[in-house]
Amino acid sequence: MDFLANVFSDAQSWLFESLVQPLMFALGMGNLLVDGYNATGWLLVGLIQLAVLVAIIGPLQRWRPVEAVTDRAAVRVDMLYTVIHRLGLFRLVLFFSLDTVFDNLFGALRVAGFDTFQLDALWPGVTDQALVSLVLYLLVMDALNYWIHRGQHQFEWWWQLHSLHHAQRQVTMWSDNRNHLLDDVIRDVIVVVVAQLIGIAPSQFVAIVALTQLSESFQHANVRIWFGQIGERLWISPRFHRLHHSVGIGHESAGKHTLGGHNFGVLLPWWDMLFGTVNFELRFDPTGVRDQVEQGRDYGRGFWTQQWLGLKRLVGRA
Repeated sequence: MDFLANVFSDAQSWLFESLVQPLMFALGMGNLLVDGYNATGWLLVGLIQLAVLVAIIGPLQRWRPVEAVTDRAAVRVDMLYTVIHRLGLFRLVLFFSLDTVFDNLFGALRVAGFDTFQLDALWPGVTDQALVSLVLYLLVMDALNYWIHRGQHQFEWWWQLHSLHHAQRQVTMWSDNRNHLLDDVIRDVIVVVVAQLIGIAPSQFVAIVALTQLSESFQHANVRIWFGQIGERLWISPRFHRLHHSVGIGHESAGKHTLGGHNFGVLLPWWDMLFGTVNFELRFDPTGVRDQVEQGRDYGRGFWTQQWLGLKRLVGRA
């Protein structure tokens, strides 16, 4: 862990000093160098993720695809979503809007005596074990992500935003970040607030987000892979998550055209197993939303059209 952390830190410093810092000085943002250094970390994580997608997951898709990709224009839009999120453009917008609000809020709470706590400090000795601490926080955040995901499918207003993610008929490794931006804001606000409240260190938070995003990209891959009877119960596979995207199965209650569904887990299937939403059937079905397939509901082709139609669905106009 220390070796990997040092390698990452060295690469972050080099990228910051070679590219980001000169650019910030040129733009008159020298007062934000600390924030720029942190942003460089997110940029580096994104670059690593994109390299893994292109070098490893991409060849897997070509080796054993579930289906032929016939709508490459739709996939290119998903690639745009991925670049926006993985290279930090979305996070940059949040930095100049919501991040300052939350920093001031938690700062005021600490001044008032309502300090946050370190969750890993509840277990003696855990704080001295970086890997154990990281695993503990990863479990907590994964459980949180499970319930956020269930909420996106359970509440009608939230589903009107989240349904954009499910409207992709050609699910690939690029589809993870195909979300309505308002949906992303809501989810990120919840995650950041909880992370602050339980005391996740910034480096741990970056590591958890990076691991989660990379795993989600693989889960969305157009690849006919599952992990076997035992492996499927230890980590979420592309087969497991594709069923969640399957028309009439993954995001509807059994035998009904109502919200609900199966396989909401993000990293671990344990939460689905614990709360009765798991489906381990070995099947690879077509993806999409029922009203899109059966009634021709329009979810948009281009980025801005998809965002606009999402807002219209939210207010009942589409």
